[in-house]
Amino acid sequence: MWEALLEKDRELFLWLNGSGSPAWDAFWLALSDKWLAIPLYLLLAWAAWRQFGWKGTAALLVAVALMITCTDQLANFFKYGVARLRPCHDPSLDGLVRLVKPTCGGSFGYFSAHAANSFALATFFSRLWGPQYRAAKALLLLWALLVALSRVYLGVHFPLDVATGALFGGLFGWIFARLFLLARQKWSL
Repeated sequence: MWEALLEKDRELFLWLNGSGSPAWDAFWLALSDKWLAIPLYLLLAWAAWRQFGWKGTAALLVAVALMITCTDQLANFFKYGVARLRPCHDPSLDGLVRLVKPTCGGSFGYFSAHAANSFALATFFSRLWGPQYRAAKALLLLWALLVALSRVYLGVHFPLDVATGALFGGLFGWIFARLFLLARQKWSL
């Protein structure tokens, strides 16, 4: 059963990755570049400051830093524990992967830290914002989804890698938002 799932995952990867086009490469590369997301991070910090003030924003930044550290380190633990090769390192896919990036990354890819971190951030802020921010929540979740899909497009992760990353990221985002709200209530942040 597991092998059948992995085979479907490879097939889906080849279809998604193979349907790329040089005209779209720069767009997907930009989505995957953590440094190009800095304006988004600054916008989120500004929104936090408006909602929680300086003291609350400082606590929020600590919570986000801990959350990203946890998701990132858990992804690394799984990468080396599961040891599933990235598509661009998988010899069975040699010559079939459309690698858009100049480098492939480390040997192992299960699960995607990019997907985990972006979904953790999107879930965290979505849990903090009220219903009046429905459009902002939707845009943030769309951004996380596009970041996750960019990893498949670029040829560095299988769809199952990004789906698992999104799942763990969403879980950690929910947990850390809950912890932040409890700390805020307890210590009047």
